[in-house]
Amino acid sequence: MNSSKVLEIFKEITRIPRESGHEEPMTAFLQQFAKDRNLECKTDATGNVCIIKEASPGKEGVPALVLQGHQDMVCEKRGGVDHDFLKDPIKYVVEDGWMIAKDTTLGADDGIGVAAMLALLESDLPMGRIECVFTISEETGMDGAFAMEPGFFTGRTLINLDSEDEGQMFIGCAGGLDTIARFAYEREDLAPGYVPVRLEIGGAQGGHSGDDINKERVNTIQQMARFLSSELPHGLQLIMIKGGNKPNAIARECEAIVAVPDKDALISRFNDFGGDLSHEYSKSDPDVYVSAAAFRCTEKPVCSAVAERLIRSLFACPHGVEAMSQDIPGLVETSSNLAAVRMQRQGEIEVVTSQRSSIGSARKMMAAKVEACFVLAGAQVEHNSEYPGWKPNLDSKILKVCVDSYRKLFGRDPEVKAIHAGLECGLFGEKFGDLDMISFGPTLRGVHAPGEKLELASLDKFTDHLIDVVTSFS
Repeated sequence: MNSSKVLEIFKEITRIPRESGHEEPMTAFLQQFAKDRNLECKTDATGNVCIIKEASPGKEGVPALVLQGHQDMVCEKRGGVDHDFLKDPIKYVVEDGWMIAKDTTLGADDGIGVAAMLALLESDLPMGRIECVFTISEETGMDGAFAMEPGFFTGRTLINLDSEDEGQMFIGCAGGLDTIARFAYEREDLAPGYVPVRLEIGGAQGGHSGDDINKERVNTIQQMARFLSSELPHGLQLIMIKGGNKPNAIARECEAIVAVPDKDALISRFNDFGGDLSHEYSKSDPDVYVSAAAFRCTEKPVCSAVAERLIRSLFACPHGVEAMSQDIPGLVETSSNLAAVRMQRQGEIEVVTSQRSSIGSARKMMAAKVEACFVLAGAQVEHNSEYPGWKPNLDSKILKVCVDSYRKLFGRDPEVKAIHAGLECGLFGEKFGDLDMISFGPTLRGVHAPGEKLELASLDKFTDHLIDVVTSFS
């Protein structure tokens, strides 16, 4: 086993559709992989898969080691790109030491962790029993981990391969939940003399709503609401608004169709606003742009009272970092992400947000603050998809094994950290009790957004480290 083998398997995985909630082709691939190699494989009712490789000769006394990753991927693409995630393979290039999907997500989160596990299962390395667990729908609420029954795996030491910075060992993570607001509305007549205009904000980096929330990137929904709020005194009717997509991704694009009495003045002010955005985000989001043009539209506007409450609440909604950790320098403790707004069906506008915190009470506070914003605006609000955090254990045995291995291989200590993103470790710890856990992986950038990329040099180090940990574990 080496990094070339891991990459070879990952390239095969990029050809398999595996959008969250539609992992059946990936599940079938894992089952066939095990069958072809005469490995024990079990699949639960949810679609989680566990493939077991028994201990090598002489390693029968080594405690079982659980390796874990998720089958699904976040499916995001640039506007105007023709790609069907339910059937099309991921298109990627290799440039300057990176494997990059320029127009879509790459799926290295967590396809590269899955590939590493499969490479281990296929290898003849001297190691104890390994149980490789592949969960479903991690990206949309950790559905597989929530539904997993006791006994699906037996090991009491777990290595999660779903982290994104080589040289960092993660021993804690944030918990999270989603808060959904729904506005009921009726349509009203177009005001005399008003004409439709289409507004767009695009080109933003977006990114992971946990790992990238502190990077001061443009949230296109909030910025569109900012502009529309400033336009209300000039006279404005909202016909359509949509932006963002997944709860765990920062909104990269937003468009609105509005009707106004003076389209040229609106377009001029919007272009000036685009200049403000470019200046404000010149370092963190240099490619953000705006566009505006007259638009032919027969749809009637949303009733003005609801439109105003929606626009103002989107502008006021908490987004970004709420608090930093008082225990771990540089760690975001609590945050919220204004993720999506869409005309869900006739008569309803849906706003999707997600909250994270490593402290349960702070997570609930953050969700309550978002709820208060939208309740005051007349929306119906609900919370769902809650998952727990993972409390760090500095006395962990597997942490010591991983740190010692890294020091031996590379001549320096890794960073030991907690992460603001959610990992299934928190849920496993809550469901299955006293598990000794750690998470690490190669370096990924831009996850949950088009342009996601994998650093190949980091894959070499990650693979060498994983091999040494698994073969030296006792």
